[in-house]
Amino acid sequence: MRLDLALQLLQQAGAMLPDAEPYSEAWLQGILDALCDLSSKDALTGLVNRRSFEMALGREVDRVARSGEPALLLVLDIDHFKAVNDTHGHAAGDQVIRAVAGAISQTVRPMDTVARVGGEEFAIILPNCPTSVGVVVAERIRQRVEAMAISVATGVDALRCTISIGGAFAPQWVRSSTLIWTERADRQLYRAKAEGRNRACLESHVDSLVSAEEKGMLFAVTQQDSE
Repeated sequence: MRLDLALQLLQQAGAMLPDAEPYSEAWLQGILDALCDLSSKDALTGLVNRRSFEMALGREVDRVARSGEPALLLVLDIDHFKAVNDTHGHAAGDQVIRAVAGAISQTVRPMDTVARVGGEEFAIILPNCPTSVGVVVAERIRQRVEAMAISVATGVDALRCTISIGGAFAPQWVRSSTLIWTERADRQLYRAKAEGRNRACLESHVDSLVSAEEKGMLFAVTQQDSE
């Protein structure tokens, strides 16, 4: 990429340029680091973006298959978010998204991956997360968002919002796929919405057992190893 185009891209994104002598080695390295950061993070919230999230999810699927450690995927959606945009405008909607992103980040561990994967949609990968811990974390996130008073503009009452959460645990010691894991979490999110929103629904241990498709994947891998 030409340097002038790179600088223009960073400026349009509101990124800070390196605090170093222009065109020095440290300055050029700072530009490269800023571009890498821009490609992996969501511009509005600073969270991991969808592309980086999907890569992290793939790595976690492989890690669980190798280590057998439990892992949880949470998917979150801001309830009735369209009404916020329609009533208060998109700038207020952006404020709500940023506030929810901050609440999530402050509730989970540094080792967890928090991403904005859509307009008002978020996802979290929690490695080494037992079932009992996952339930507690999901509920803490829900409560923290519900308790927020979000200031969006002078003279406008602070807004409040809620989220719906769905969660699924990756089967341990099993070669699964990101698609299967995401679909399981999405089903729980749909259940949370159907049951009235502002709640966390995580699949039970029974639902987390190995699916027929995962058994087929495991059998295929076993066959390849024996050949």
